[in-house]
Amino acid sequence: MAARLKAKAVTESGPRACFEARKERKGKKDLIARFGGIPLRQDKRAVINDPAPVPVRTPPRELIYRLRRRRCELCEHGTTVAVHQVTKLADLGAQGTGQPAWAVLMARMRRKTLVVCQECHEQIHANPVARAA
Repeated sequence: MAARLKAKAVTESGPRACFEARKERKGKKDLIARFGGIPLRQDKRAVINDPAPVPVRTPPRELIYRLRRRRCELCEHGTTVAVHQVTKLADLGAQGTGQPAWAVLMARMRRKTLVVCQECHEQIHANPVARAA
C-alpha cells in the first residue's frame, strides 16, 4: 500500500516525498488527500505570537456567601456559625409530619449543608431525623 500511495509533492524548497490518495472525478478537479510533503527545516527567524491566556474568574460558591453572612439559617441569630452536613438529601427521610425544622429547611433549600449557630447545631445532633426506608 505504501508503494502504491507514494508520491512527490512540489514545495518551495524542492520536491518532497509524501503519501497521496487521489480520487478522479469527471468534469471536476481531482480530490487529493496528502500526508507529508512538508519541509521539516527550522526557521530561525520565526516569531511566536501566542496570546497571553485570559484569566478565568470563577464566582465564589454559594456556601461561601452563606458562611460570610454569619447568621444561623434556623434561628437567624448573628453569631459564630458552624456547618451541618448530611451525606445525601435522601438521608433526611420522606417529607411529612414528624420532620424536625432543620430537615424541612434543608429539603426545601435542596442543600446538603446548613449554616447554623452552635446551639442549633447541638440541637440537631441531639434530635436526629428518623430515616424512612
